Amino acid sequence: MLKKKKTIIALSLIPQILLVRILSNYPEFVERFYSHGIYEWLSKLFRFVLGWLPFSFGDFIYAFTIIYSIRWLLINRRRIKKDTKYWLVDVIATLSIFYFVFHLLWGMNYHRLPLHKSLKLEYEYDTEQLIAVTEKLIKKSNTLHSTLSEHDSLAVRFPYSKSDIFKMTPDGYKNLKSVFPHLNYEPASIKKSLFSYPLTYMGFSGYLNPFTNEAHVDGLIPVYKFPTTSAHEIAHQLGYAAENEANFIGCLASIKNDDAYFKYTGYTFGLRFCLNEIYRRDEALYETIVETVNLGILKNYEEVRRFWEAHQNPTEPLFKLFYGGFLKANKQSKGMESYSYVVALLVNYFEKENP
Repeated sequence: MLKKKKTIIALSLIPQILLVRILSNYPEFVERFYSHGIYEWLSKLFRFVLGWLPFSFGDFIYAFTIIYSIRWLLINRRRIKKDTKYWLVDVIATLSIFYFVFHLLWGMNYHRLPLHKSLKLEYEYDTEQLIAVTEKLIKKSNTLHSTLSEHDSLAVRFPYSKSDIFKMTPDGYKNLKSVFPHLNYEPASIKKSLFSYPLTYMGFSGYLNPFTNEAHVDGLIPVYKFPTTSAHEIAHQLGYAAENEANFIGCLASIKNDDAYFKYTGYTFGLRFCLNEIYRRDEALYETIVETVNLGILKNYEEVRRFWEAHQNPTEPLFKLFYGGFLKANKQSKGMESYSYVVALLVNYFEKENP
């Protein structure tokens, strides 16, 4: 009887995959009934239940799952040959359950309406538009840098602890809510990852646990990156699965924060994407424009670059290749490269709005 139930669960993976594929062709339906319906309710429930915990409950679940899976594989290793059929049934049934829970609790957000459509923004832009917005961001970034640093050649140093930043990050969303009401963020549930050390060597600065809806930030990254990374992970909590969209929302939430240090990280975060895009299009033009950026801002960028270079290792590309494949499987056609597409949203938003 148990084997029959497991077989049914395993076979249910096929119609689940088909259903997700079908729904992915109807983003308006997913946006209305899942992202602004089922998910919105589930997300708040999980944040209310687990947000108050000072540690990540989801990380404990991950650790338990990894240990249990290794133990199960060791115990059942002989079944691979002796009982291949039902060994596969057990494995596929487990995958079927995870597939269902993942898409119910978060994963369907990959198939919602693209952000530029819901915000009624254009998605195309030319180099002239890119330069104009970049110059706006440079002006604002330089002004903020001058108020926060003693000299334009010095990097900005933050007076806040990382715990303070967690408490302050939601304030930007409160202000952003007046512009985009659907970005209401309460209660909060953002924490340092218990796996910050391995996470750093994997090359990731944060992640969302889709099963507990807890947002995690790598506790080892430079303080300068904490505000925008925290805001980025909150965007994932609010149901924006695409990396380019989470970057854009995280940028705006930091800019809308009343604190000048948060504004600085937001503007320089967006500026970095724009400068990288200009470099990709025209290196000579980049060299001319970057000379107008305060040296201290470039030193903040350098601080982050050196941090990641210090933790590079042979396994990092493998993890990013795996995650890139995961993104592509969920209709993020550019995989990890989708991070750079935040420029399209930034250019078309700031072309109409004053930074």
